[in-house]
Amino acid sequence: MNLSRRVFIASAALAPVACGVPLGYERGTPVAQPKPLPSVRLPQVGQEWTYIKRDVFDGKNLGLVTERVASVGSTIVIERSDESGGRLANEVQGPWGMVLTDPQWPKVVSFSPAIPLWPQELSATWNKQFITKYKLAGYPDSAYNWQEYMSAHGWEQITVPAGTFLTLRYQSLVNYESNDDNKVNCIRRETVWFAPSIGRWVARESSGSYMIQGQLGTPNLEDSLQWQLTSYK
Repeated sequence: MNLSRRVFIASAALAPVACGVPLGYERGTPVAQPKPLPSVRLPQVGQEWTYIKRDVFDGKNLGLVTERVASVGSTIVIERSDESGGRLANEVQGPWGMVLTDPQWPKVVSFSPAIPLWPQELSATWNKQFITKYKLAGYPDSAYNWQEYMSAHGWEQITVPAGTFLTLRYQSLVNYESNDDNKVNCIRRETVWFAPSIGRWVARESSGSYMIQGQLGTPNLEDSLQWQLTSYK
C-alpha cells in the first residue's frame, strides 16, 4: 500500500496532540522543569512494574499486567504476565529506550529500525517525527509503514496507585499503514506520563481510529484504554 494514502493529516490529526490535552481522565499538576534534567534509571534484571488497565469510556477494570526486566545485554527483554501469572508477549528494547518489539498495541509489532519509547531529550519543548517499518507477530514477510510524531508537553507531578511521581508528559500521534487494505487513515494517539526515576511510565492513555475505503462521515473508533502504575521495584 502506498504511503501517500496514509499521509499525516496535519490539520485534523495533529490538532489534539498539539494542544497538549490528555486523551482521557488522567491529570497531573504542572511543575517547573527540573534543573538539572534528571537521568533515566538504567535497566537491571529484576526491575518490575505492575499496571492496572481500564477502559476509558466506562471505567471497567481490565486486569493487572506485570512487566519485569528478564535480561540486559545488546537488547533488553521485558517479560510480561497477567494477574493470574499467564505469560503475555515480551517487550524488547535495544538500546534502552528504543523499542524493537512492542506488545502494547492491539497486535504485537516489531519495528525496523527501532523507535524511541520516550523523548530522547527530557525537555518540556522536545518534539520529533520518526518514520519506520513494522511487522506483525506471525507475519514476518510483510512490512508496513509507520509514521510517529512525539512531542513533550511539560513536567507534571502525578499521583497513581503506586504513589506520587515527577513525570514528563508527552504525546504521540501515529499514522500507520494497516495490514487490512480496507482500512485507511489509521491513527493511534497516546498520552504518557514518564517517570525517569523508575525508567518507565506511571500512567498512559491510548486510543485509535480508522476509516474504511470509500467511507464518508466520522472515523471508526477503536478502544480507548488507560494504564496506571500500582507497584514497582
